[in-house]
Amino acid sequence: MSSNKQRGEESLKNLERELKSRERKRKRGPIGVIAASAAAVVLIGGGIVYFTNQDGEDAIQADGQDTTSSSAPEIPDATPLAMKRDEALPPTVTCQYGETGELSAAGLPPTENISTEGTVTVTLNTNQGAIPMELDRSVAPCTVNSFEHLAFKGYFDDTLCHRITTEGIFVLQCGDPTGTGSGGPGFQFANEYPTDEASPEELAQPVIYPRGSIAMANAGADTNGSQFFLNYDDSPLAPNYTYFGQISEEGLATLDGIVAKGAQNLGPQGGQPAEQVVIESATVS
Repeated sequence: MSSNKQRGEESLKNLERELKSRERKRKRGPIGVIAASAAAVVLIGGGIVYFTNQDGEDAIQADGQDTTSSSAPEIPDATPLAMKRDEALPPTVTCQYGETGELSAAGLPPTENISTEGTVTVTLNTNQGAIPMELDRSVAPCTVNSFEHLAFKGYFDDTLCHRITTEGIFVLQCGDPTGTGSGGPGFQFANEYPTDEASPEELAQPVIYPRGSIAMANAGADTNGSQFFLNYDDSPLAPNYTYFGQISEEGLATLDGIVAKGAQNLGPQGGQPAEQVVIESATVS
């Protein structure tokens, strides 16, 4: 039978072991909390990106870039977009525009005998200055046809350019009458150049959408509607966005002025221009 002294010594040893165990747990606690919090941030961040991309056409993101970084991004190894097709299209094509809900007052664009020749000049008359653009039918006839139709019908009049990015890619995004990034004309159409000429391997490799180029925003393959983006600097992107024209020097000067005024509410998907940009009218000539 153990003595009182032995029982006392054993109790002290047990207490000492318990205190040491609690101390080890206390020291491990913050590390575990930090790790769990980091996992939650990653999950929530992924959800934000996913839902933003799925709800609308606000789905432009630089390949391999963290658009929240404050440091200068490393441009991926990418070649500039050629901005012309490898093979010319026939003189006319048939376009398809599928309804996705209630059509806007502009209705559907024409679909038959759409020209693939020449250019169309569309000027975005904004409260910050004019942005003349030359749209190229030879690379994206159905896109140019849709854009010309919407502009002629006044669809873009009195709409906001709702998004600007300042890291990774360098774009001003416009064309949503709701100003939220989720609006559209009630129809969608397929991607054109460069997507329709790219192999699966090429679609996985970024290219440079150069300063002055214009491309369609989308929420995935073949979901083009009315939103588009203007590249005010070279932007590395997968070739999943239809290129369809160039901004004039006058338009680039207007864009540079908008960019110089800064951005607000910046997040992983960009933000809004610091000074509101309104397309007061879009004229076709």
